[in-house]
Amino acid sequence: MRILLVEDDEQLGEAVQKGLSLDGHHVDWVKDGNTAESVIKTETFDLIVLDLGLPKQPGLQILRRARTDGLKTPVLILTARDTTDDTVIGLDSGADDYMIKPFDLDVLCARIRALGRRASGRAEPNLIFGDLILYPASHTVTYKGEHLNIPRREFAILEKLLENQGRVLSREALSQMLYGFGEEVDSNALEVHIHNLRKKLGANFIVTIRGVGYMIGTQTQPKEDRS
Repeated sequence: MRILLVEDDEQLGEAVQKGLSLDGHHVDWVKDGNTAESVIKTETFDLIVLDLGLPKQPGLQILRRARTDGLKTPVLILTARDTTDDTVIGLDSGADDYMIKPFDLDVLCARIRALGRRASGRAEPNLIFGDLILYPASHTVTYKGEHLNIPRREFAILEKLLENQGRVLSREALSQMLYGFGEEVDSNALEVHIHNLRKKLGANFIVTIRGVGYMIGTQTQPKEDRS
């Protein structure tokens, strides 16, 4: 997943960014409310981890405005505000989950995976397509019973495509989840990753829809997704 982390505490932010990255996510980290609001309007994320006590603009205000503007992205509040009233206000303001500091990083990662499943409309923790099984929690893949060595960015592409079986994902949508703002993107990096996945899974496992994007091979009629 591509995750936006909004946290002004340097030590905590660095630890969370590192932990989520080790769990296979791409994490963009911003440290104040105004930057967060701007980035949410211009970039696409799979999930937002949001602190409430931020400089320049409070987290709840950002959340309420984003929901009013139509943001559908799951939001997990991560805060030191630990009263029942705070939790209720956070959830009623549009958050999908609420965690209190201090917290266990493994629990945070598990909740993020759960929010990802909910957002993609599935209950099963693993992603299955024919003889392929992708295990998000352990970041492993088996194909026809054999474990495959899938690097981090290839894993992220495969996971996104499997979450959207029967749909076409645009090149832009896939590329954006691999690279954060400020990162230089190789113009053919996505094609290289797709090529490597096809070498491991078969030439027809990932289908190119010319002029649109990519999808997992299927006999069903695809729905175009240009998000």
